[in-house]
Amino acid sequence: MSPRLHTPAETRYARSGDVHIAYQTVGSGSIDLILLPGAFSHVEHQWEEPSFARFLDRLASFSRLIVLDVRGTGLSDRAAELPTLEEQIDDVLAVLDAVGSERAALFGLSQGGGLAALFAAAHPDRTSALVLFGAYARSTRADDYPWGRTPEEYDTLVRTADEGWGSGAFLPLVAPTVADDASFKLWWARNERLSGSPGAILAFLRMQREADVRHVLPAIRVPTLILQRTDDAYRNPGSGRYLAATIPGAKYVELSGRDNLPYVGDQDAVLDEVEEFLTGVRHAAEPDRVLATVLFTDIVGSTQRAAELGDRGWRDLLARHDALVRRELDRAIRCAQAIAEGVRTLGLEVRGGLHTGEIELAGDHVRGIAVHIGARAAALAGPGEVFVTSTVKDLVAGSGIEFEERGEHALKGVPGEWRIFLVTSG
Repeated sequence: MSPRLHTPAETRYARSGDVHIAYQTVGSGSIDLILLPGAFSHVEHQWEEPSFARFLDRLASFSRLIVLDVRGTGLSDRAAELPTLEEQIDDVLAVLDAVGSERAALFGLSQGGGLAALFAAAHPDRTSALVLFGAYARSTRADDYPWGRTPEEYDTLVRTADEGWGSGAFLPLVAPTVADDASFKLWWARNERLSGSPGAILAFLRMQREADVRHVLPAIRVPTLILQRTDDAYRNPGSGRYLAATIPGAKYVELSGRDNLPYVGDQDAVLDEVEEFLTGVRHAAEPDRVLATVLFTDIVGSTQRAAELGDRGWRDLLARHDALVRRELDRAIRCAQAIAEGVRTLGLEVRGGLHTGEIELAGDHVRGIAVHIGARAAALAGPGEVFVTSTVKDLVAGSGIEFEERGEHALKGVPGEWRIFLVTSG
């Protein structure tokens, strides 16, 4: 059983002066919501990490979500000189104009918070609301701002970027709870490289060292939500409390957690607050048990083929197999047949099995007796065959799909006898 696949939107470009700004729009809600992620930004690569994709999907479930790479980052044009915050505001305006948005809510993450705050103060007519997560008003410490970094701490941050950028060096700083997750670290290291070069991030850190938007905060006159994790390892929580105390009428919510990335840790707690603030309705908890049709496929003779092709050849063949499967995942029985027929063009044979029953959702994974029944049905099938249980057959009566009965079977680990059918035509 494959986890849900996230399909990113098409990347487009808006013209901001002589610079092209990459952006995407996802969802069709009545609220326009623009996400400003700061230095770590690549509008296409972000979809490749399941936790980030789920975060974006949830935002797009109640809004028209707009994501962009400001100039100098990701897929946007590289800048001859480091862009000022005022130039980045122009980039945001260019994207809003390109998508036909008159007013949008701004969601500033970490370093993107300063840009979001400046935009809201300068363009209240284009701003419906402001949400800041793990953000700050000033980067370095001052007598009247004790929550910033000391010069020594900032030097260490710059040295980390200079010596380890592109290897995942920032991950233990911004998301310590996944620092030892090999898969996430691999994605994050590439995210660093795709966001910008080492020189670009060093220039960004030099600019951020001077960042101070405290003077604009009292001028913000739009509904504002400040979210801050209590034990944020990257950002002193006092930064969030200062924002809430200084922006007129701001709502402050402190959440548990250590990560500065909102899509790591308890992202639902973050998203619940954002959705309720922007829509007035808190997201209803998704049911943990649902009725679903479970499809299993199994590559026949996979060990032998892997030995024949070698590791690299087998990996390439699996990648083509997976791409073909993804194109067919919108259906169930016809999907299984299409996969079986399609992978023959790759020189592979698969067997398939389907069962409909109650499953338990656990994040992107499913479990329960229905899952085991689907797997056992697949195990009974021969190369190129698709087996279904009587439950599936009865549910598609009248569809034109034809079956051939293959008798009753005891399925390992599953009580009772199960009538199994071969799909003969779709």
